[in-house]
Amino acid sequence: MNFLDLLKEKIVVFDGAMGSSLQAQELSIEDWGGQEFENCSENLLYTKPEAIEIVHRDFLDAGVDVIETNSFGGSEVVLQEFGIAEKTYDVNLKAAELAKRLANDYSTAAKPRFVAGSIGPGTKLPTLGHITFRELKKAYVEQVRGLYDGGSDLFVVETCQDLLQTKAALMAIFEFFEARKVKIPVFAQVTIETFGTMLNGTEIGAALTALQPFPIDVIGMNCGTGPRQMAESLKYLCEHAEIPVSVLPNAGLPEVKDGKQHYDETPESFTKQVVHFATDYGVNIVGGCCGTTPEHLKM
Repeated sequence: MNFLDLLKEKIVVFDGAMGSSLQAQELSIEDWGGQEFENCSENLLYTKPEAIEIVHRDFLDAGVDVIETNSFGGSEVVLQEFGIAEKTYDVNLKAAELAKRLANDYSTAAKPRFVAGSIGPGTKLPTLGHITFRELKKAYVEQVRGLYDGGSDLFVVETCQDLLQTKAALMAIFEFFEARKVKIPVFAQVTIETFGTMLNGTEIGAALTALQPFPIDVIGMNCGTGPRQMAESLKYLCEHAEIPVSVLPNAGLPEVKDGKQHYDETPESFTKQVVHFATDYGVNIVGGCCGTTPEHLKM
């Protein structure tokens, strides 16, 4: 069974947060590979891959259908900031190979598990003049190649804050498909902030209009806010999208307590809301983003 077959049969459940799950492990500076790599989770693929494996296994044990690769910051643009841009292909290859090995370990004929190659927005937005469109598209090429060669079953272009950035990533993917004569499913997921638009002011309707002409398989929303704040934009997306819709909210809104970040949605309240999105709005894929734990994804 491939991923699109599964999507026809059930509401597909993705995993939750990689970043906050790693933070919960209270890794040392040495684990990260030194002060200069602190919070560069991609470098853990070299210095402490077992930390990433723990996160993947915890979500697989919770029963999720799809785990995302530890490659959210794996584009050349982001890795350049840590001085390891030359490792872009290898970082993404390793991230996908690790996730794929574990997904295969957990897969059965009755419950197959899949790997989504995670492609984040990076740190430079073309609309704000941080980088040119051409430079940004080029910066995604090795990430796409590594994730595919490592065994990703699909690509998720996620946490999109700038439609030009989204289009750059999508064009890198589709040009790769054309050059290699291959094809796997592709998601495009935008982030709608608490003020009701993407970071640069784009509303959900405009985002849908801009992205739906691309040959993507799923459009959705992730990050930015919790499920309560997403409801209005998500409802619009479900009513107007011509393809399946995904939603991966944060575990609510964060606040700092005792020096640590906490989110206001319990596993019970989070699950209740995403199930509502599936049953009442018609969402096809649910999962979690920042702050979500395996308990949040036990559907």
